[in-house]
Amino acid sequence: MTEEFQRLDFDNFTLEGRPSLIHQAYAYAKAYVEDFEEIKETRKNSIAFLGIPGCGKTHLLMAISNNLMRKGVGVLYFPWVEGFNELKDNLGDLDERVRQMQRVPVLFIDDLFKGRKKPTDFQLEQLFAIINYRYFNHLPILVSSERDFDQICDINEGIGSRIYEMCKHYTVVLRGEPNLNYRFEDEDWSG
Repeated sequence: MTEEFQRLDFDNFTLEGRPSLIHQAYAYAKAYVEDFEEIKETRKNSIAFLGIPGCGKTHLLMAISNNLMRKGVGVLYFPWVEGFNELKDNLGDLDERVRQMQRVPVLFIDDLFKGRKKPTDFQLEQLFAIINYRYFNHLPILVSSERDFDQICDINEGIGSRIYEMCKHYTVVLRGEPNLNYRFEDEDWSG
């Protein structure tokens, strides 16, 4: 994780003037950290923030990650696009990297299914191996994606339904409210 990501926390997440869904996501993220010890070995031990870019999904999940790491919990950050490019470029290490993602105490998959309209067969095969292992071994995942569960299941129902079940108690879909993307704040689009 970069130094910038290591600085992301709940204290530096801006809530003032933000829509109610952002406040809900923040509350879920805080509750997840508070509940982690109690839920970490259950089937519903994961969290997902799904929706438009720029609403703080990565920041909140990184705040969770940083809080867990301060408590001694191992977290592996896997950015979807960059992570798969790295896996493809180092196929000799593929088995070891997949095993690492399967077994790390907490896996953070950022921007799941970002990029192409449909993931490659290689991506789906590796992701299924990772998610399936974590699902059956009750190992938590943190997931951000611009796609909702219906769209994820349209790509691969086996992956989507497992992630859904794991994240069922801690999911926020960030869509439908104005001004969710903080990157457009203070912009005048009227011309």
